[in-house]
Amino acid sequence: MWRKIRWGILGAANIALKKVIPAMQAGDYCEVTAIASRSASKAQRAAEDLNVPKFYGSYEELFADREIDAVYNPLPNNLHVEWTIKAAEAGKHVLCEKPLALTTQEAGKLIETRERTGVRIQEAFMVRSHPQWLAVRDFVRAGNIGKLQAITGFFSYYNDDASNIRNRTETGGGALFDIGCYCINLSRFITGEEPKRVAALIKRDDESKIDKLTSAILDFPSCQSTFTCGTQLVPYQRMQFFGTIGRVEVEIPFNIPVDEPTVILVDDGAGLFGETIEVMKIPAANQYTTQGDLFSQAIIENFEPAISLEDSLKNTAVIEAIFRAAESRNWETPANF
Repeated sequence: MWRKIRWGILGAANIALKKVIPAMQAGDYCEVTAIASRSASKAQRAAEDLNVPKFYGSYEELFADREIDAVYNPLPNNLHVEWTIKAAEAGKHVLCEKPLALTTQEAGKLIETRERTGVRIQEAFMVRSHPQWLAVRDFVRAGNIGKLQAITGFFSYYNDDASNIRNRTETGGGALFDIGCYCINLSRFITGEEPKRVAALIKRDDESKIDKLTSAILDFPSCQSTFTCGTQLVPYQRMQFFGTIGRVEVEIPFNIPVDEPTVILVDDGAGLFGETIEVMKIPAANQYTTQGDLFSQAIIENFEPAISLEDSLKNTAVIEAIFRAAESRNWETPANF
């Protein structure tokens, strides 16, 4: 019988309380042991609500707990690197929410920390763990739509609350860091390539100055990828992959439901009204459960995490280049690592 990794949670972010903790509690390899918050009462309430045995009034107290093997870090974006490093230096493995870092320099610090401490560190792009994306990758790479030529993505929601951390530049807010990063990551995942250059347009909020609407072109060696992300738009999400003889459309690419099959549409283009579209159904799965179990297995069995820090560094380099391209109005080349 395998053992379970004992997890500690930093903070009481909604994503942790509503999605990640319940999902990890359902996993085969995860045991959520403690929650820490800068408010002991807040940590206590969260622990009681979710039946977590222990709670702490500081992150340092959690790090000092020898019965914690790994830490999940869903803190605001600008705190990811600082507290991931502190957790690693305390001997804890770390699963850190995306974006792992706001700059390539910060991402490089995490690689150095991993090498120095010997712990596992992974960026929590949960979509990469879901069976639908493994199926899309294999389907496209097998040549079922011919030669991949173009990728399109769209991800949006509406949130103009000035107090929300997603709408504050000092906490690493904005559309590109919050949701555009998924379109970049999945384009890189499916192609297995890095973009040679990028172009972009950004529209910033008049008050908060975050990027509320960002569109980009990624010029890959084998194809082009375009996407738009927005935080003050009607909620919508979709990704499509166009080849020389077919098209794949992912109906719910990011906020994947946990209690029903997901749908992938395969179109050979023979009918403009979708007469020949075939439906691939992927059995229901919780991407947060799968993510937690895979990372826990990597710790137990001593293999590399599903997403390496080197991969995260390259994703960050593309994000940096998109911000530069929006300023320069020219093509920009992501840093090569």
